[in-house]
Amino acid sequence: MAEDLVLDTAIRDWVLIPLSVVMVLIGVLRYFVSKLMHSSQTPDAKIVKEGQVILRARNLRAGANFIPSKAFQTRKIYFCNEENGLLFVPKGQVQNPQAQMFSDPNMAMDMMKKNLSMIIPQTLTFAWVNFFFSGFVAAKIPFPLTQRFRSMLQNGIDLSTVDVSYVSSRSWYFLNLFGLRGLFSLILGEENAVDDTQRMMQMGGFGFDPSKGLSAEKDNLDITQHDWALPNFEQRAEAVLSKVIS
Repeated sequence: MAEDLVLDTAIRDWVLIPLSVVMVLIGVLRYFVSKLMHSSQTPDAKIVKEGQVILRARNLRAGANFIPSKAFQTRKIYFCNEENGLLFVPKGQVQNPQAQMFSDPNMAMDMMKKNLSMIIPQTLTFAWVNFFFSGFVAAKIPFPLTQRFRSMLQNGIDLSTVDVSYVSSRSWYFLNLFGLRGLFSLILGEENAVDDTQRMMQMGGFGFDPSKGLSAEKDNLDITQHDWALPNFEQRAEAVLSKVIS
């Protein structure tokens, strides 16, 4: 049976609250530091143009059934023609996004700045938490949980008799690290919220490859079938208007 623990109020005052406040302050400070380190760049006109072409092709697929078949086929050829279609990318023009990034020193520098602004604060904060707050049971979740959550909520506590709903100080650090996006959205705004999960996912990529987006959208448009959603619309509209007038 899991044991019930009585948590000391000093743990709340000297572990739980300081740790939460420090995580929020570090997130806000990291946002302003990354904003100062960010260098304004002029967007590549070719990449912007290709992105707009992809949006136009998606809009065509979304509204394909609301335009006549002849109009849809004309637009489809305009986008997917193998000779001069907007979505057609010749094999010799396919660019490697990794080589493109490393060929542009400004892009590589911005990538390094973003990674450093995330890695350095997290490393220092984790070392601080692991040194001063290791081994504390900081809080208790007010609802029961299964044993699968033990490794996530009780990191640093090797006691199988403790109920799963108790949270260690180290696990509380990780919960704050990945769960404060909503609070940052209120403080900094929705567009400026610090999302560590998204940043960590972006670290494995090297940027957007427009050629793959064009090729994928071309394949999607090629297989799109036209099904006229307004058959005999003119005749039906004429009949309704004639009834209203008469």
